Amino acid sequence: MDTVSEFLTRIRNAGVSRHEKVDVPASKLRVGLAEILANQGLIRSFKVAKDSKQGIMRVYLKYSDDGSHVISAINTVSRPGRRVYVKSNEIPQVRSGLGMTIVSTSQGLMSGREAQKKNLGGELLCKIW
Repeated sequence: MDTVSEFLTRIRNAGVSRHEKVDVPASKLRVGLAEILANQGLIRSFKVAKDSKQGIMRVYLKYSDDGSHVISAINTVSRPGRRVYVKSNEIPQVRSGLGMTIVSTSQGLMSGREAQKKNLGGELLCKIW
């Protein structure tokens, strides 16, 4: 299983189970994904703790006032067996603009809207709403 889908699956499962936090192995890619999710208000925060191996990242989940998870669905688009690349004008709009995409560009990970503003394309990693 690739790192992106494993990270997103852990967040999805923890949200369904109404956990306050979830621990995942840390990597630069996962930290970048967590930064985007935190900036967009889909998670409360995250912390990276170093250990003797690669480190652990603790992600604090966010819930709405009625107790439901803020993230309704997470779909991984690009996989190791099928990479999906898009141009800046081909980045899809998720749920009529209510959702978001995450794109891996030549300038790093960024949301789909930010990539369109900078006129950058890249690998479409996931759709979140």
